[in-house]
Formats: sequence, C-alpha cells, structure tokens
Amino acid sequence: MEDILDIFKYVLPSVVTFLAAYFIIKAFLDREYKNKMMDLRMQNQQTITPIRLQAYERMVLFLERISITQLVSRVHKSGMSARLLQSELVKTIRNEYDHNLSQQVYITQQTWNSIKTAKEETIRAINIASTKVSDDAAGLDLVNVLFDLVTKVEKLPTDIALEQLKLEAKQTF
Repeated sequence: MEDILDIFKYVLPSVVTFLAAYFIIKAFLDREYKNKMMDLRMQNQQTITPIRLQAYERMVLFLERISITQLVSRVHKSGMSARLLQSELVKTIRNEYDHNLSQQVYITQQTWNSIKTAKEETIRAINIASTKVSDDAAGLDLVNVLFDLVTKVEKLPTDIALEQLKLEAKQTF
C-alpha cells in the first residue's frame, strides 16, 4: 500500500504538470492559429478589395455602355438599315456582356441577376422596337422608335441595375 502511495506521490504532480502544460500550450497554439487566420484574411482583403472595386467599375461601365442612348450613339451609322442596326445593337450588347462575364465572381448573385435582367430587357426593347418598323426602314426610324420607348419607360432596366450595383458597392466599402 505504501508503494502505491509513493508512486502516486510522484505520478500525481507529473500528471498535473502535464495537464497544465497541455492546456497552456493548446491555448497558445489556438490563439496563434486565430492570429494566422486573421492575417491571412487581411492579406486576402488587401488583394480582393481592389479586384472587387474594379469589378464594380467594370459593371458600371458595362451598364452605361448598353444603355439605349449610349448604345445607339456608338453603333448607329448613317445609311444603316433598321434590321442591320438591330442586329448590330444586339451583337454589341452580347459582346459587352461576354467580355464582362468573369466579373460575376466578385459581386453578389442578386446584383448579377439585375445586370443580366438589364441586358435581356435592353435586347427585348430593341427587338420590340424593330417589330414596329417596316423591313425596309432606315436605321434612323428604328432609333426614333427606340427613343420613344425609352421616354415612355419610367426607369430603364440599366438604371435599376446600376442602382443595385451602387448600393452593393456602398455596402461593401
């Protein structure tokens, strides 16, 4: 019995010392891990933030470029037929969109959906306007119908998407 007590006298302090050291080292390593993770997040933020800002800028530029007034002024050339103008307007919008597809990684799904909707609604407006002019109409006739449609709409889809994009950017930064 006395042998067991002697062993217990030596083992108990060792166990207590081991457990104390274990918990101290564990707390230290956990704190170090959290600090490393925070440093990593900060480094990621420093890398991602400029990229996200650039994505917002690019999408603002996209929305401005596909707004009907800007689009028509860039694409319309004198002597174009209405059908050719319609085709070029739609092609330009799709090319602009394809060029900016990768930006969806940096913005929320809701904002990206509003941008997609703006693109689709703008194309739909162009197609609707083209049905209101004859097949042999001049491009200027299509431009006039498009501008009539634009003036009748309270808010253009590109403006709605632009507001959503600005709101997200404001919340992010």
